[in-house]
Amino acid sequence: MGSHGDGDGRTGPEEHLMRAGYALGGDGGCIADARHHAVAFLELAQAEHHLPVPARARDLTQLVVSELVTNARKYAPGPVLMELRITAQAVDIVVWDSDPTVPAARPADPARIGQHGLEIVKAVTQDLFTEQDPVGKRITARIALLDDQDGAVTGQLPLR
Repeated sequence: MGSHGDGDGRTGPEEHLMRAGYALGGDGGCIADARHHAVAFLELAQAEHHLPVPARARDLTQLVVSELVTNARKYAPGPVLMELRITAQAVDIVVWDSDPTVPAARPADPARIGQHGLEIVKAVTQDLFTEQDPVGKRITARIALLDDQDGAVTGQLPLR
C-alpha cells in the first residue's frame, strides 16, 4: 500500500472499501467498546461489500484491538482514537494516543508475567507500523482477511 494520502480513501493501488473512526472514552469499558466497534465494523463490511471475514480474522481483529487500546490506556494520558479500514484483502486497525514514545517488544522471557501485548500483536499481524505525531503516535496493524495460499495465518505485505 502507498503512504497515507490525500483523504479520499485511496492508499495506493488498493482502495479502502470502508473506514470508520471512534473516540474511545477513558473508562475501563472502552476496551470492550473498541472490540464491539470492531465486530460491528467487520459485520457491516460483510453485509455491504460481501467481503469474506472468517472467524479467524474477526477474532484476531478483536485481539489486536484489545491489546493496542489496552496499551494506549495504560501508557498514554488522555483520549484514545481508533480507526478501522478495510480492503478486499485486509483490515487495518489504527490506534492513536497522546504518548509519542514508540513501543518496543521486549525480549522473550517465559518467566515474565504480563507485558506480552506487543509480542502477540506482532505475531498475528501481517504488518505493524508506528508513526510519531507531534502530540502522540499512531500504531497501524494489518490483519489478513484470508489465509495465505500455503495456509499460513500471516504474511508480509508491506504497510507502506
